[in-house]
Amino acid sequence: MSVFNTACHDGFNPIDLSLKVKKKISKEVGSIEYRKYFRFRGGRWYGGIATADVIGCNLQCKFCWAWYFRNRYDLGQLLSPTEAFRRLESIARRSGYKLLRLSGGEPTLTPNHLLSLIKLSDELGYTFILETNGILIGYDKNFAKELAKFNNIVVRISFKGTNSEEFRLLTGACSQAYEYQFLALRNLLEAGLEPLKDIIVAVMVGFSEDKDIAKFVMRLSSISQEFINSIDWEVVIMYPHVRKLLSKYGLKPKRYINP
Repeated sequence: MSVFNTACHDGFNPIDLSLKVKKKISKEVGSIEYRKYFRFRGGRWYGGIATADVIGCNLQCKFCWAWYFRNRYDLGQLLSPTEAFRRLESIARRSGYKLLRLSGGEPTLTPNHLLSLIKLSDELGYTFILETNGILIGYDKNFAKELAKFNNIVVRISFKGTNSEEFRLLTGACSQAYEYQFLALRNLLEAGLEPLKDIIVAVMVGFSEDKDIAKFVMRLSSISQEFINSIDWEVVIMYPHVRKLLSKYGLKPKRYINP
């Protein structure tokens, strides 16, 4: 399935990039899919969560806090889902967390690895927060159906901008691919996941005009009114390395916070 009626002319195709990056950050050993991890850590997000930062993404966001390891395919360790889960679970148990997540890169690049990790989390009573740009969930309805089989999952779709032009500017991907993010919401809803309970909508508004934010909210409400009651508004976190990256691209956020 594709939303592309014509070839991408104003940026790269993130579906193509997904396939290319996957080859660099994963391998299959028998029926087990291994993935490259950069580090494991605890943190205060969501009130306390065990986090694994993964290498590799299908977007190239110009405000990305993880840019310094996102594309470093020479770094990190290839781990099986079981090995990754054990490290996450160790952090969670030590700190009293009940939440687990992957961050840094795009978790959905290795779907079999991800689904196995969610299953392991479910078996031991942890809630898994799937932070994703949603591109591959929008591309593949079956992926959404597989995710909907679990009772312990919350999918957080992070929109990169409030419209297709912002998306292209901020990610480098072609503007048409922005539609995959909305398709991800529709696919998850059709698969049986519920707004707010199982699906969170986040949107980067650090570079957005107020009128464009309003238009985004209106479009979101056309999918489900419930989404607009709890939008996670994202602004740029001005870490020193993020400030350096933004300067490289000549971008000045309208909304940001200092760490």
